[in-house]
Amino acid sequence: MIRSFLRTIFALIALAALDVAADDWPHWRGPNFNGISNEKNWLSSWPAAGPPVAWKAAVGIGFSSVSVVNDRVFTMGYVDEKDVVWCLDAATGKVLWKHAYDADLGDKFFEGGPTSTPTLAGEVVYTSSRWGDVFCFEAASGKIRWSKNLQKETGLRIPDWGFAGSPVVHENLLLLNLGDAGIAVEKETGKLVWTSANKDAGYSTPLRFARNGETFAILGSAKSFVAVNAKTGKESWRIPWPTQYGVNAADPVLDGDLMFISSGYGKGAGLFKLSGAQSEAVWQNKELRTQMNPSVLLNGFLFGIDGDTTSKASLKCLDFKTGVLKWAESGIGSGALMAADGKLIVLTDRGELIVAEASPERFKPIARTQVLGGKCWTVPVLANGHIYCRNAQGNLVCLDVQAK
Repeated sequence: MIRSFLRTIFALIALAALDVAADDWPHWRGPNFNGISNEKNWLSSWPAAGPPVAWKAAVGIGFSSVSVVNDRVFTMGYVDEKDVVWCLDAATGKVLWKHAYDADLGDKFFEGGPTSTPTLAGEVVYTSSRWGDVFCFEAASGKIRWSKNLQKETGLRIPDWGFAGSPVVHENLLLLNLGDAGIAVEKETGKLVWTSANKDAGYSTPLRFARNGETFAILGSAKSFVAVNAKTGKESWRIPWPTQYGVNAADPVLDGDLMFISSGYGKGAGLFKLSGAQSEAVWQNKELRTQMNPSVLLNGFLFGIDGDTTSKASLKCLDFKTGVLKWAESGIGSGALMAADGKLIVLTDRGELIVAEASPERFKPIARTQVLGGKCWTVPVLANGHIYCRNAQGNLVCLDVQAK
């Protein structure tokens, strides 16, 4: 009886520690789904040797980013012919729990492994695999509340590089980018609520927006960007956007009734005005051809990676409303970036971490240091005074940038 009571108390304490704080990063693209952290109190300038390394961990092959809630870090990787979901201690990198399940590496023209990021929602964490495996874990313990393979259940086609978008919670639903225009299940049970046509999905994460008291989700499919009612799956509008190999992967960027979309392989970018069930092009050009990681929007300017992994990709700044190029910085490669406190946090494809002012005048680095080797396509994450970076082989490094 006493032992059972103590277990209950400890579980409640652990769950309380998972309450989302202001500087947490609970899911892909952060608290506001725009790649921008709310964090202010962090060190953006470092000594020549770089910021202190708090810890390092090996999490397996893959490109999953991290989600951070208070004292826990969640990510995914591929180890010994299995996908592995990891829960690590944010202070030490110690493994608190992990779950492994059989999966294919899927190394078609790249290293393979998981490409989605865990999603924290209250006391649970949701994960999805490239092959349709979806899990709901208790975040504190790793206990599975439910799991299923949605691809096998629905028969929806697996796109060439597997499903890539991360799960998104909307009220009682979990939204995922499977099929032509997404899929939704009950978040408590995994029961199927609505689905879409059996056509190739794109590789973006569902992005929600509200209009006239209703919530919609924008998803990239293989040939278009489409908005659906989040509750019913009913299509609202569709923008044809054919990209070579169906790689519409970068999430759109929203600002009021304006939506920016971009994709690689020479396709380019465009800004669209959304009005009711309609969309109207404001501008289109080839200045920002984003193959993978989406751009960030700060003070009316877009900052993002232009170019594919097969070309010399660069970091660019565009005027959001006009599409006019402000500057381009070579040598970044197919890396990724986020933003915090008016600054860009950039991880180059070779593992150099750079902090720069988010200026439309020119690229203005404040600090830079080499933190990893190998291929780095995964977006860095700032959360609670630490920056997390990983490479394709699964080397994860946690840097201490707490203001002392």
